[in-house]
Amino acid sequence: MKRLAILDDYLHLALRSADWSVLEGQCRIDVIDRQLAVPDEAAEVLAPYHILCHLRERTPMPRALLERLPNLEFMTVTGKAHRTLDLRAATERGVVVSHVSSAVHGSNATPELAWGLILATARHIAYEDRGVREGAWQRTAGMLLDGKTLGLLGLGRVGQRMAAIGQAFGMRVVAWSPNLTDEAAAAFKVQRVDKDALFAQSDVLSIHVVLSERSRHLVGRRELALMKPDALLVNTARGPIVDEAALVEALAQGRLGGAGLDVFETEPLPAGHPLTRLDNVVLTPHLGYATRETIAGFYQASVAGVQAYLAGAPVGVREP
Repeated sequence: MKRLAILDDYLHLALRSADWSVLEGQCRIDVIDRQLAVPDEAAEVLAPYHILCHLRERTPMPRALLERLPNLEFMTVTGKAHRTLDLRAATERGVVVSHVSSAVHGSNATPELAWGLILATARHIAYEDRGVREGAWQRTAGMLLDGKTLGLLGLGRVGQRMAAIGQAFGMRVVAWSPNLTDEAAAAFKVQRVDKDALFAQSDVLSIHVVLSERSRHLVGRRELALMKPDALLVNTARGPIVDEAALVEALAQGRLGGAGLDVFETEPLPAGHPLTRLDNVVLTPHLGYATRETIAGFYQASVAGVQAYLAGAPVGVREP
């Protein structure tokens, strides 16, 4: 009997979202509904398990942890990549890693949240909500999106959806990424601009590039200094793409109008973080992909991935 742990099920959706009973008789299943400190606490809790089912990248899997999991033989990871998993270390230890994906793609879920953050930031919704609850009334005047410029840092599947919605709001849409061409941008009625122009022209800048060593701190002090003082920055991609300290400084000093952030350098966001003390910021806890439909799809794919492994034919296996 294999021992299987479902990791990071904060919302207790795993067992309700998929039929894990198909593994009965083959696996003893436990659900871990809290974040484990890596590596020490995670090593202690996860040492007995043969199979781990991840939800996105919530639990990091560095070499220092993998080397302390003597029974681990198989993992499912959801999505195309798990950037906090040391795949080389897992492969060296003989751990099979299967990438499984939800049938409901986050390329729809993430832009919906991004637009929620844009609207909430442009119209100060969270700030005004708090004010009404405290007895205040109409403390700010928001920004109209119609006629403004939406800048997209990245024009992949998520960026393309963002562009279509921005156009529906009556916004001019510009975009830049290292490999974006004029022709590719024009196919989505978007104007390609150079990187500096993207930051200088955008009234709303939304980030939709993949985190890599090349994109880490792609948005730094220099780029933020190019932005209009009333511009908004929205990040639903990955926290380290933005230099967080530089962003806090720009927001606190009034050199940027506001920010809507779903992702952070450290997740969960530490208690007392400077971002939590700023009124011109809307914060959400990495909800971009986290809809009921997407999560259910991830868990259903995880069950299928475990079944395939136990049948001797694992799917979506990646090697370094």
